[in-house]
Amino acid sequence: MAHDPDQSSSGVHPDAHRHAIDADAVQSRARAYATSKGLPFTAMRQRVLALLAASGKPMAAYEIAEKLSDARRVQAVQVYRALEFLQEAGCVHRLASQSSYFACDHLHGNGETVVFMVCSQCGAVQEAASDLVARGLRGVAKTTGFKPLHPIIELEGECADCTSEPVRY
Repeated sequence: MAHDPDQSSSGVHPDAHRHAIDADAVQSRARAYATSKGLPFTAMRQRVLALLAASGKPMAAYEIAEKLSDARRVQAVQVYRALEFLQEAGCVHRLASQSSYFACDHLHGNGETVVFMVCSQCGAVQEAASDLVARGLRGVAKTTGFKPLHPIIELEGECADCTSEPVRY
């Protein structure tokens, strides 16, 4: 893959592996969500989602605003509003550790525990639901009386494409 001279300050490796997102499916899901809520699927929501789906990597809101700006500057607040809607629609996830967002074409169950595996080399994000992790988190939370609302785990490491050694557990 060619070097991207427009590498962001997010620390993502310039040769980041692109993980394919079904952009049509995720756009359809966002439109259906908007319709179900009686809300418009605005041009800004569509542009933000299309950019994230095409990028194949997490992006910060200010980076999204910069890339969407042309003759008319897109304000970060516009991007944040679109991202909030897209998160509610289940089409975008936020990585808290990086304060960045990425498109998701997976359907997640309500309250499902999702593990985000973030490659520290290329910035790629893989996600998987885990019943085992969910049980462990529920057990820990129960001991303190804590009620988790959105159980998400972020795991930093190296993806299979970047690792030079076999995975060790």
